Amino acid sequence: DPFYNAGMSSATETNSYPYYTLKRAIDTVSDPEAVNMNLLTVPGITNTKLTTHMINVCSERADALALIDLPNVYKPWHETYSSDKADRIGTTPNQAAIDLRDRRLDSSYGATFYPWVQTRDERTGQLLWIPPSVAMMGVLAKSERDSEIWFAPAGFNRGGLSDGAANIPITAVSERLTSKDRDTLYENRINPIASFPSTGIVLFGQKTLQERQSALDRINVRRLVIFLKKQISIASA
Repeated sequence: DPFYNAGMSSATETNSYPYYTLKRAIDTVSDPEAVNMNLLTVPGITNTKLTTHMINVCSERADALALIDLPNVYKPWHETYSSDKADRIGTTPNQAAIDLRDRRLDSSYGATFYPWVQTRDERTGQLLWIPPSVAMMGVLAKSERDSEIWFAPAGFNRGGLSDGAANIPITAVSERLTSKDRDTLYENRINPIASFPSTGIVLFGQKTLQERQSALDRINVRRLVIFLKKQISIASA
């Protein structure tokens, strides 16, 4: 896979065609007059320069939310060979929180989640590990379809992944988070995906990457403001 993250660790636009290709793809949706969207994600891409660029594009457009995946949460087959699943876990909740904090991201136009989740390919029946951004696209879409865009896409009602909240079957998480893990992640603006023996897998938060506390540090509020902005633009055109 030419787009594997390890191969782009020191990449730039001039020395790596996969990196340049991805950045160019993100740039193609940067103009709100050319592309109408309210969500941006490149599932599985964890290169920090690219994911930061995604957030910056959404911030500059001011009408879309970027869902980004964090580095080393789970290393799939195309990233590295390992016969042991435990060796594919490249970080911990505490280290992931430290790494994100050190990046100094501060934007209500971005959000991230932890850890990876497992789904079943309905065609082949094979179990697959997928980045959380894939499941979260389904959660946001289903929550909006079943209720309204301003309802929080999280919790047992609208974030129950075992109950079909992602619109795809979610069967496991790559790491089972303790209560302390969930608190550490959430305090550092990473939305934890928790697994409970009695109630299944659930999205346990809906924070954006905004550092300061305000209404816009919640995904549902940011999505509502995006929706209102678009509707006002249409009505005043």
